[in-house]
Amino acid sequence: MSSITGWAASAAGQPLKLTTFDVGELGAEEVEVAVDYCGICHSDLSMIGNEWGGSRYPFIPGHEVVGRVVALGAQAKGLSIGQRVGIGWTAESCMHCRPCLSGDHNLCAQSVATIGGHHGGFADRLRAHWAWTIPLPEGIDLASAGPLLCGGITVLKPFLAYDIKPTARVGVVGIGGLGHMAVKFAAAWGCEVTAFTSTAAKADEARSFGAHRVVASRDSDAIKTIAGSLDLLLVTVNVAMDWNALLGTLAPKGRMHVVGAVLEPIPVPAFSLIGKQREVSGSPTGSPVDIARMLDFAARHDIRPQVEMFPLAQVNEALQHLADGKARYRIVLQA
Repeated sequence: MSSITGWAASAAGQPLKLTTFDVGELGAEEVEVAVDYCGICHSDLSMIGNEWGGSRYPFIPGHEVVGRVVALGAQAKGLSIGQRVGIGWTAESCMHCRPCLSGDHNLCAQSVATIGGHHGGFADRLRAHWAWTIPLPEGIDLASAGPLLCGGITVLKPFLAYDIKPTARVGVVGIGGLGHMAVKFAAAWGCEVTAFTSTAAKADEARSFGAHRVVASRDSDAIKTIAGSLDLLLVTVNVAMDWNALLGTLAPKGRMHVVGAVLEPIPVPAFSLIGKQREVSGSPTGSPVDIARMLDFAARHDIRPQVEMFPLAQVNEALQHLADGKARYRIVLQA
């Protein structure tokens, strides 16, 4: 097919409208996927509203796609018609730069986001490069797998990148769309998990996800009671925090790793780092191999994002539900 029909943003902040786009012939290394499910990420809201700058309209949002291969380009490799696959934040990368050849495809300077200069998954079909079209493992729950393809790999990536041990003590700041998955992955990894939340009502849920203790994230005195104890502090929120208190929770050689899109600069006092040889870092999603490893781990341990289902035709209502902060904890659209 040379056309795709989906729910498109025509301008910043406008409701999505059902639109058909001519996308031309399938590229030699492209795969076309019929969409069965697509998660909604806060990044979709940010792109629709052009909060980060650079959004190009019109475009179809959606980058947590679960579907079936329906067409293969002449040079697409390793996939077959009818195969169940997933597509996340990235739709393609150059495949020849040093990061790509080193296995860090997600750091490719020429990568194309699934919803950046590209039509995404709130649609009947979606196209991506074969390397970024990830086969889904047996046993994974298809309806809830979409959020793993963006949020899941985002929170697991630091465990892979920094060789976090099962004996590590891990803190997760923010028990929302990203954070609840981070708690589940960290607990399945074998870590002792501390959940930081500003919502007292989420304490029991955080424990049900695998947290061993819960700390009020807006109570600096409570945060200070665990000073010097964490090997990894994973920040999933996008708002300002008491950063010095949070840095103080790190053990010697501990790391604060940021995956939430905090728009304000994060102050990092030098002495909070120097004395204990602490580190601050961040990362995007992951390479195709990282995503495949994450999916295998999730299937093995039955890690499922907690999702609310909406039909694709109610995408605007679903987006508003997310914007109002009512999602518990991810939203998935069913085609």
